[in-house]
Amino acid sequence: FSKTTVTQQRNDATRQHLHCHHQANMRTAMHASFIALAIALCSQLAAGEYEVPTKKANPPKMDPIPMLPVITERVYMDIEMNGKSLGRLVFGLYGGIAPKAVENFAALCKCDHGKSKIYKDKDMCYKDSAIHRVIPNFGIQGGDFIHNDGTGSETIFGKPFEDESFDVRHNRKYMLNAVNAGKKNTNGSQWFINTVKTQWLDGKNVIFGMVLEGLDVITKLQEVGTHIGTPSAEIVVVGSGPLPLEAGDEKPRFVSEKLEK
Repeated sequence: FSKTTVTQQRNDATRQHLHCHHQANMRTAMHASFIALAIALCSQLAAGEYEVPTKKANPPKMDPIPMLPVITERVYMDIEMNGKSLGRLVFGLYGGIAPKAVENFAALCKCDHGKSKIYKDKDMCYKDSAIHRVIPNFGIQGGDFIHNDGTGSETIFGKPFEDESFDVRHNRKYMLNAVNAGKKNTNGSQWFINTVKTQWLDGKNVIFGMVLEGLDVITKLQEVGTHIGTPSAEIVVVGSGPLPLEAGDEKPRFVSEKLEK
């Protein structure tokens, strides 16, 4: 071996010794830190700063189960398509949260407000009015007893009325909505039923009731709907009026309750 080689070997040995010594020091420091931490924790436990719980923890608070308003009134519409009876739609109305919308809709179902103040030859009545708009997987619209095409609207108050409540959300099918003129506080005689969940309408259209009966009617109406809304058949409300409240109407219903008949 040359002197250079011997010197290099000595230097390598020195570096290896220093590295091992450094690792040993690190292990000693870590061990000392662990012991110090253990002593500190034991001291805190002894001082009572950390206590083992002896009582059962309270369960986490859950959101309340979504409920629908109490039904204050029932009305119906008898529906024909191309001159043949489809059946009856029965609505439950939420007079507690939307009294004006309910009063207007119920009065137009009962046909007890005489003639239109604007169109003297028209009755203030849903009877003989058309269901002019049906879009599959969206909704069914009617209530234009003036022109039967969605361009007419009149209320028993003589003018459009305000948005009374957005408390009920569109997280359920078959809710009864007030149709407006595309801006706030312009509700009239037109109505629509959403046939799917339509959460994008929350805060835009007032829900003032729900369909209680008539799933078969809604199913048949959806079959003649189109993507532009104009139904492929003539649909007419041939009768409408009040119905007595039934047992259970005085209690709020679950949002999850299904329409089964």
